[in-house]
Amino acid sequence: MTTTKPRSLVIALDGPAASGKGTLARRLARHYGFAHLDTGLIYRAVGMKVVRAGGDPADMASAAAAARALGPEDLGAGDLRGDLAANAASKVAAIAEIRAILLEFQRNFARHPPGGEPGAVLDGRDIGTVVCPDAEAKLYVVAAVEVRAERRLKELREAGVEAIYARVLQDLKERDARDMGRSTAPLTQAQDAFVLDTSALDADAAFAAALDFIETRIRADRA
Repeated sequence: MTTTKPRSLVIALDGPAASGKGTLARRLARHYGFAHLDTGLIYRAVGMKVVRAGGDPADMASAAAAARALGPEDLGAGDLRGDLAANAASKVAAIAEIRAILLEFQRNFARHPPGGEPGAVLDGRDIGTVVCPDAEAKLYVVAAVEVRAERRLKELREAGVEAIYARVLQDLKERDARDMGRSTAPLTQAQDAFVLDTSALDADAAFAAALDFIETRIRADRA
């Protein structure tokens, strides 16, 4: 008798930069034993490939060439966490052709998590709306932009990067505007997503709230 492998369970997290979704996604993946994909790294990797070559991440031809040449090893580059990579990623992600090239990579990760894991946690900007619209659990993680700026400033200073609050705040506002205003797959809340505002929550409280919602969704899906 032939048995069919059950479809992997997918948890989708979307939200603006520094909202806490990345930390939450990693913790959820550890909790459930799922594979985790920070989809922002894909766009950062493409953007930085262009930057390293002396190009402009907003140039479609340069970005497309970098996207087609992207390999798993590129996601481990050491320069993907800085503001230069973040801004390059935002520019790359605004190009419809690049999003199309990278979309199948993300969907394949969700359908077939590496290592044979029973599920996948993906975080980004359009996971619940475009990449995995049929995900069992969707969360839209938000926080006040001023709170996000404080968090980002703390991260940068702890990493030894000189930064000032006003500049970090302005950068976040500009990135939000690009992400929410792009014509293709803009950052927006999926209709069936749970809105988790982390402005006044620490990591443990955010995790507990997310877990309560996800468990409810899993029970409903298995009923």
